[in-house]
Parts: sequence; structure tokens; C-alpha cells
Amino acid sequence: DYPEFLANWQQNFFGWNAANFGWGADKIQHILWRLENGELDDVNPKIIVVLAGTNNVGSRPGDDAKIDDITRGIKAIVETCRRKAPEATIILTAIFPRNDNMAVMPEIDQINANLARLANGRAVRYLIVNDKLADKDGRLIAGVMNEDKLHPTLAGYQVWADGLKPIL
Repeated sequence: DYPEFLANWQQNFFGWNAANFGWGADKIQHILWRLENGELDDVNPKIIVVLAGTNNVGSRPGDDAKIDDITRGIKAIVETCRRKAPEATIILTAIFPRNDNMAVMPEIDQINANLARLANGRAVRYLIVNDKLADKDGRLIAGVMNEDKLHPTLAGYQVWADGLKPIL
């Protein structure tokens, strides 16, 4: 369904023996379920890239409890990955900016600040490319997200790939 995205993936990561385990509309609880039910069993990856949480944020602002819940959920993903693949380096990607409702941007910023504290620079590394996706006020740069102001375009995915490559 997305040949241009596959071509972009292959252009950036071909030969790296990379796999994409993401699913459309994924929420943290879905990722955790898959991790706990065999997704990483006998895989032994060298690197795991995690990008999770935007679907839990949603388009409606929440409160501190929502921020804490999302942070705990992503922390649980990281901890589960560490347990299932103890030799892997985890690259924890900041939640991308979304402009389907600008009122959620402060939540995303707070969650991302919390996520940055989960990284130790070795086993867990933090990657934030948001300054290449949006301006300082969180307004998306033209062309990096689809019309829904949530899902990256090829240009948006390339920003992420460009951020990943030096780490990989």
C-alpha cells in the first residue's frame, strides 16, 4: 500500500538487516502486548528503535496523570526491550510534534522531557529530531507531515532517518 515509503526505507536501511515492527494506530499497550507475547523472542537485535506514544496522546489535551501514564508506558516498553534483548542498544525517539490540535504540544513536550531522562547515553540513547520537524512553537515545517498534521510524509521520515544514521 505504501511503495514510496518502502523505497525510502530500503534507500536508508538496505543491507542493515533492519526490520520494522510498527503497526498503524499502535498504542503503547499494543506494543507492550506484542513484546510480552513473543515479538522479540529469539530475535537478538543489536539496536531497537522505539517511537511510541503519539496515539496515546491523541488530539485532546489531558492532565498530569495522562502525561505520567504515557511516560510510564514508554518506560515499560524500554524496560521490556532491555529484558528481552539485554545486549541491544535502544534508541528512544521523542514523540514527534503534531498539529491536529496545538493544545497537545505542551503534553508532548513534557513527555519528551521525561523520556530524555530515561536515556543513559549507552544502553538507552535518546533521539529528538523535532527541531527539524517544527519551529520553536511546535508548528510543523511545511511538507514534513501529511494533511492530517500527524503522520510523516517521506520528507518527515527522511528527517528521522537522517537523525538515526549517525547513531546506527
